[in-house]
This record gives sequence, C-alpha cells and structure tokens, in this order.
Amino acid sequence: MVDTTPLTRAVDDFADRLRAAPQSRLQRGAAAEALGLAREMARRAQLVEEPGTEPRQMPDAGMFAAADQIAVAAHDLALVLSDEGQVDEAVRLVEEARKRAGV
Repeated sequence: MVDTTPLTRAVDDFADRLRAAPQSRLQRGAAAEALGLAREMARRAQLVEEPGTEPRQMPDAGMFAAADQIAVAAHDLALVLSDEGQVDEAVRLVEEARKRAGV
C-alpha cells in the first residue's frame, strides 16, 4: 500500500489556509485556484475508479466551499493512488496551486 500521508497533509494545510483567508483573498483568485485543483484531483480519481468513462466535473459550490472541495477531492484521490510517483505528482499540484492562490 502506498503512503499518501504527504498528499493529505499538503491538502489539509492548503484547506486550512483557505479557511483562514479573508474573503478579499478568496475573491482575488484563491478560491478559483482551489476549485481548479479540486476539479483536477476529482478528475484523476474518476479516471482510476471508472476507466473508460468521461469524468464528471466538480461543480462550483462557491468560494466559501473551496477548502472543503479540495479536501474531499484530494482525500478521494489518495484512496486510489497506486505508487509513490503519483503521490509526489499530486503533492506538487497542491503546492503549486497553494502558491498561485497566495495563501
């Protein structure tokens, strides 16, 4: 079994930072960045869980839900990752999104 702890720690930290961010920061793009990450994580998980089907897009539940959306999507992805390389790539995606979000 692959250790996904680095991914869950990275995404939980990002989600906590989003929850603590002021509304103005969320409006300036942090929430949109988080939604983009959540959608990518959900897409990747769906491709593993349902090969051959078109992934569904995670809906935009609003800027105040973005932190929860990335947490749920990343934890779902963590359940289906099969090697350390996939975990490392997912952590990189989280770190890049957090930097772009400015939190």
